[in-house]
Formats: sequence, C-alpha cells, structure tokens
Amino acid sequence: MFYMTFLHRFRKSTTFSSRHTPTWLLFCRTFSSSFPVVSLPSEGAPSFPAAMPKNTKVTQREHSNEPVTESVADLLSLEHPMDYKSSQMSMGLSPGSTAPGRSLLPEQDAEDGRPAWNNKLEYILAQVGFSVGLGNVWRFPYLCQKNGGGAYLVPYFILLLLIGIPLFFLELAVGQRIRRGSIGVWNYVYPQLGGIGVSSLMVCGFVGLYYNVIIGWSIFYFFQSFQNPLPWAECPIRKNGTQAIVEPECEKSSATTYFWYRQTLNITSTIDETGGLNWKMTLSLLVAWILVCLAVIKGIQSSGKVMYFSSLFPYVVLFCFLVRGLMLKGSVDGIAHMFTPKLEKMLEPQVWREAATQVFFALGLGFGGVIAFSSYNKRDNNCHFDAALVSIINFVTSILATLVVFAVLGFKANVMNEKCVVENAEKILGFLNTGVLSRELIPPHINFSHLTAEDYSEMYGVIKTVKEDSFGQLGLDPCVLEDELNKAVQGTGLAFIAFTEAMTHFPASPFWSVMFFFMLINLGLGSMIGTMTGITTPILDAFKIRKEILCVVCCIIAFLLGLLFVQRSGNYFVTMFDDYSAGLPLTVVVILENISVAWIYGTKRFMQDLEDMLGFRPYTFYYYMWRYVSPAILVVLIAATVIEMSVSPAGYNAWVEEEGSERFHNYPPWALAMAYSLIVVAMLPLPIVFIARHFNLVSDGSNKLSVSYRKGMMKDISNLEEQDEQRFILGKNPSEAPSPMPAHRAYLGPGGTQEMTNTNYGTSTKTGYQNIGSPESEL
Repeated sequence: MFYMTFLHRFRKSTTFSSRHTPTWLLFCRTFSSSFPVVSLPSEGAPSFPAAMPKNTKVTQREHSNEPVTESVADLLSLEHPMDYKSSQMSMGLSPGSTAPGRSLLPEQDAEDGRPAWNNKLEYILAQVGFSVGLGNVWRFPYLCQKNGGGAYLVPYFILLLLIGIPLFFLELAVGQRIRRGSIGVWNYVYPQLGGIGVSSLMVCGFVGLYYNVIIGWSIFYFFQSFQNPLPWAECPIRKNGTQAIVEPECEKSSATTYFWYRQTLNITSTIDETGGLNWKMTLSLLVAWILVCLAVIKGIQSSGKVMYFSSLFPYVVLFCFLVRGLMLKGSVDGIAHMFTPKLEKMLEPQVWREAATQVFFALGLGFGGVIAFSSYNKRDNNCHFDAALVSIINFVTSILATLVVFAVLGFKANVMNEKCVVENAEKILGFLNTGVLSRELIPPHINFSHLTAEDYSEMYGVIKTVKEDSFGQLGLDPCVLEDELNKAVQGTGLAFIAFTEAMTHFPASPFWSVMFFFMLINLGLGSMIGTMTGITTPILDAFKIRKEILCVVCCIIAFLLGLLFVQRSGNYFVTMFDDYSAGLPLTVVVILENISVAWIYGTKRFMQDLEDMLGFRPYTFYYYMWRYVSPAILVVLIAATVIEMSVSPAGYNAWVEEEGSERFHNYPPWALAMAYSLIVVAMLPLPIVFIARHFNLVSDGSNKLSVSYRKGMMKDISNLEEQDEQRFILGKNPSEAPSPMPAHRAYLGPGGTQEMTNTNYGTSTKTGYQNIGSPESEL
C-alpha cells in the first residue's frame, strides 16, 4: 500500500512530456502488476482523500464486501488531470470564481484551453462568410453565361458532389479532430508533408494582399455613391476656352468605364509605367486593412460577432435586388437568357474544367481558413452535417446571385437596345430627308415617334435587302437584344462597370448603389476574415504570441506590401496575382491533403476516427471519393491547368486612353518572371520541408501538438500497455490477448460484409508521437 500511495503522489507532483509518458507509465504498470494489492473488507478499509477518483477500485470497496484487487495502473488510468487554473490554490480564489477584471470569455476548451465558438450559429456563419465571396457574385454568373446557361449547372453540381463536399468534409474533420491550424494538422498526419500547411499559408498571404485591394475599391465606390446624380452617370464636360466639350476618352467608351479607369484607377497604358501611388486608392486600402484588423484582432471572439452582420447582410441585399430587378422592364429576358440550356456545351472539356475550378475555389479549399475555423469546434461536433450545409448554401447563393445579376443585366440590355433603336432611327430619318433612302422602303404601319424594337428590326431587314450593295456605308446597327445579353462580363468589369451602369437607370439610384457596394464590402470582409484566420491560427499554434500583436503586425506588413496594387498600374498586378498566385499551388495543396489522409494515413483509419469522433460511420460514398475519385479528378485538373497555362499567352488587358478601350498585351520578361515566381514561391515549402524532415534536418513538429492530442495518444498507449500487463499476469500469448481497442469497431469495406485490412499505412516517419506503422490510433 505504501508504494502505491507513493507513486500516486509522485505522479501528481511531476510533469512529463508526451514522449516520456510511456516509460514511467510502463514502469508503474509493470511494478504494480508484479505486486498486486489485496484490500481488506470495506469495514476496515481506510478512507482516501476526496480527490481520489470516484470510479477506482479503491472507492468501490466502500460499497462491496468482496476483496478488490487494484494496481497503480488502475489509479493512474482513472486519475483526473489537475486544472491548476481553477484550483483553489491559484491566486487564493474560491472554486468557480474568476480573477478581478477577467471575463469568462473566450470560452476555453476543457482539454487544451483552446478558444471555442460561442455557439454553432457563429461557426456556420463564419464558414459561410468565408466560402461565399465576391466570386459568387461576379464569377459564377459569367461562367453560367459562357458555358451554356442552365446546362452549366449540371457539371457544376456533379463536381460539387464528387470533389467539393468530400474534400470540404475532409478539411473540416481533420481541423476539428487535431484542433490545430493548417501547419499543425499536416505535421501530425504526415510530418514529411508538413509543407502543405506552409504553402497554404503562403497562398493565403498572396490572395489576402490583392483581395483587400478589391475591398478598397468597393469602399471608394461606396462613399462616392452618396451623390445624386451618381458621379459615373454622365461623361464629364471639359471646357476649351468658350466651348464645352465631352471628355474624348469618355465619349469613346462610356461614363461608367471612364469613371473606373480614369477617375478611380487613373490607370497607365502599360504595366511598365508605374505612374506613382494613387492616393485615393491608398487611403481606401488603409481603411480596408483597418476594418480587417478590427474584425480579427480578438480571434474568433471578435470575428464571430462580425460574421452575424457580414454573412447575413449580403443575403438581405440580394433579395432586395432580386425583388427590385424583377419589377424592371426586361429582367425576365435576362433570366430567360441565363437559364436557357445549351446542352451541346456539356460535351466540351473546357466547361468541366472551369466548373471544377469554380467548385474548388468557391468552398475555399486549401486556403487553411476552413481548417482554422473548424479547429475551434468541439470534438464531437457533426462536421459532416456542416460540410453538406455550407456547400449547399454556397451553391444556392451562387444561383441567387446569378438571378440578381441577369435580372439587372436584362434590364440594362433593354435600355441599351432602346437607345440603339432611337439612335439608328434618327440616322434613317436623316437619310430619308436627304434622299439617300426612299420613303417607299419604310413599311406604312411604322411610326417613328413610337418606334419599337420589333418595328426597327423589320425596317432594318427591308433596308438591308434592298440596299445590299451600299448597306455597309449607311452605318446602321441591327439593335438585337440577344447581342446585348451575350456581352459576357466578369470580375471588376461586371461589378464596377456593367452593374454600376445598370444602377444609374434605377429610380433612387444612389440608394441602390450604396446597398450594392456595401454588400460587396461585407462579402469581401467575410472572405478576408477566413483568409487572415488561415494565416494567424498556424502561427499562434506554433509560437507563443499575443494574437492582438500578431494581427496588427500582419495587417501593417500586408498594407505596406499592398502598395504595389495601388499604383496607377496596380490593376495589372491584381490581374497577375489573381491568375498565378493561387490556381495551381492550391490545386497541388489540396491533392496532397487528399493523398496524405487517404493513402498515407489510411482511408480505413480515417473512417474509423470519424466514427469515433462523430458517433456514426460516414457513408461509404466518402471512402470511394477520398481514395479514388477525388484524387483522379484533381490530377486531371492539374494537368488541364498546366496545359492551359502553356498554351494561352501570358498577358493582361491594358487600357488605351487614345482609343477608349482595352487591348491585350503580353507580359514583359520581368513581369513574366514575377508571375511564375509566385507559383514557385507558393509551392517551394513542399519539397523543402519534405527533404529537411526526410534527412532529420528539422524537428518533426511533435512539440506543437495540442494537449488534447497528447492525451489521446497517452490513452492509446495506455490501452496497449494494459493489454501487455494482462498478458503478463494471465500468461497469454499475444495472439490470445484481447484486442487493444475493444470499444472500437473495425471499419468494414464499402460492401460492409468483410473487414478491410490495410497493414501498410505508409513508411515510418521516425517520430515519437506518431508511427504510421503502429496499431490504429485516433487521428
């Protein structure tokens, strides 16, 4: 009894790392198993302190007349860890009280002190805010229009099921189970591929730099919208002595195009001309980074509150725009044009490639934000439901945004078509008055004072037929509504040119402009919060830094680097970063995530971990997707991306002031080198970390694991050693001993009838905290 009490106190007063735990615990178990303690009947048994675990065999003697055998191993396996922060000895506080001036928030996880979401709604809104971004508003509608209208939804939805939801579920699960950011997660799963997390962080940095510039542009337009009429509604008038003439650059393009390129960006003609800083955009970028810093400075406790507004407000605006748009003339034409399926487009490989790319980026896969957000969840959270819910919300939001965009663009197309009819009707009247055209060519029922698009089309057809030889000299336009609807625009061209032009024709246009750009700010802010969380969470996991200081430092550095994008030539660099910094690197990151879990860690193992964590076995559909389908699709996507980059010329659309239009330019050698260096820098951590850890040049990162994970590994080791103890006492051979994990059911293969065996999960990584060749352990 003495040695048992001594070892119990020795354990209570000594701290061991996870690496040393197996040694002393094995000693205690072996020593105690050699000298089992036989207790006296309960009447004569001495009472233990109140701190003794209630479920030990020692306390069971008080309610039993039978002798109970207990070893030190029994005591240690059931002993509750001591919480020194809540101890009465800490600061002389009574149990349950808190230090003066210290709030109960942030809520701490019971296992490792990690902050946790206040409620499930905050977490869902954070994931929705991160995944639903500007791309849903200005990229998805463009892809629908370009790739067959309603027919494009079929390959998009199929690929959402095949790669979108399974890979989103995978990232949610590993983040929630390992409770670390992207670097810590992949250091645990397979340390030699720990560069996945670093590459993910690098891509987040690149994207965050230029993405916040777009928020800055939206902030500038937001404040400019508080004017009536809107400043981009009319072309400016230039005074030339006593004459007032329309600005030539604006007259050659349009009022909204001129305001974007000249008044907002004050853009140069080529990327070689920097033009100096644009002070208006510099100030807007500063405001954008201040907003982001305030949103994430307290971690999820501040960003979670922001998400209530930034995630929900865009839906209010979209529904308002949809209702208002449907009341406008021509909105139905736009929606009908949008969803009229062109089924032949589904046979083109390019459509499937762009659908896969959009699914990939719409959910934010590979950025690290998904993993970071889920790492603050409780371990038993149903992340499978979360993955399906967020993916469906994202898809529905894209369709809603498409309805809004094409309802408004349908109205704009009707306005522009009517304008075209009026202008060309005036030309025809001039030709009639000068005798160039005979009045006999005009059908008798046509009234020029109330000329409709159908009447003009009929008149245009007659004139074209009769004056076939000299028709081209007349300079008449066909004014077909379909041609206006087919003018595909995306990105900044949609948000800052096409949509703004449509809003100038709205009644109370300043109000709708304020609402639209405020929505863009919130959409961008939600995505930036996820991007910043993907950067700060891995750093906070690895280093003991105050999150407030880290956040402020990151935002200051990002603002200084972002000055590259607020030069007069900055828009060209935004295009470069958007084309090269994220596409290929993120696809490589995600396929390595998939391979490391499904093929190195083991799909069987991962499915068993999910069953232990969720309380139910995920569908066998995910087994096939993770192991075979998703990796195959990602390989094809990488090959298609590389081919596209090698075939398509590397360049940008430059604004030509003299012509009032864009012209494609190839990148100069230095810019081309810069573009490809973005890809190389983002992917460089992958081979560097692999080589460094393969040759044991750097630590494997085991000391960065969460406390909860160390406890989980201690539990696994404890189970194995307990079986060794039983074999020693009972004299059983290893083959006769019971399974080391009796509470876990082996995952059955997709058929569900035959147990799947996979004895080779990968090569041992020579780490103390995980050996892939070891028996099944919790992920």
